[in-house]
Amino acid sequence: MELSVLKYTGEDTKRKIKLNDSIFNIEPKDHSIYLDVKQIMANKRQGTHKSKEKGEITGSTRKLRKQKGTGAARVGSIKSPIFRGGGRIFGPQPRDYGFKLNKKLKILARKSALTYKAKDGKISVLEDFKFDKPKTKEYSSMLKKLSFENSKTLLILGANDKNIFLSSRNLQNSNVTTVDFLNTYDILNAYKVIFSESALKVLEKKLVS
Repeated sequence: MELSVLKYTGEDTKRKIKLNDSIFNIEPKDHSIYLDVKQIMANKRQGTHKSKEKGEITGSTRKLRKQKGTGAARVGSIKSPIFRGGGRIFGPQPRDYGFKLNKKLKILARKSALTYKAKDGKISVLEDFKFDKPKTKEYSSMLKKLSFENSKTLLILGANDKNIFLSSRNLQNSNVTTVDFLNTYDILNAYKVIFSESALKVLEKKLVS
């Protein structure tokens, strides 16, 4: 698949670039995508939920009434889970929800997500560009000239650029990342995926074995 290379001003450079078929034209594996996204979302969970069990409640341990001769069931301390303010039985405890996945599976998931985007025509390529200083207005103007201002976009750079990142930070539907931090969830969550030319070269080195 060939795509036109655009300038960040929206003009056509009259050049075309060929997307690597081993990344953008594979047989997608939906289950790999599912597992990778599941891991990403699980790793974001704080897992700090906590409730007190009987042994952690402050209170008297004396029996609330006579244990025998009343005709009723025995009653323990005020900390018992059957009383209001008592401990909770099998309540939530702090835990880590993260789990591990095979590296090759994660690569396959990213390739599958990129293949879907390529087939849907949701990938664009920009000539490498830089901003002299962080300016949200300039980044917003770029999206407008590219006709992406009303779309959720993901801009992928070959290397970290602080000015571009800071310029996009205050825009709700704009996300900027580098190839090193690119993940399946971000690809699928964006309506339009925008690559810089240098990012495509770095991506090939990273994903093509």
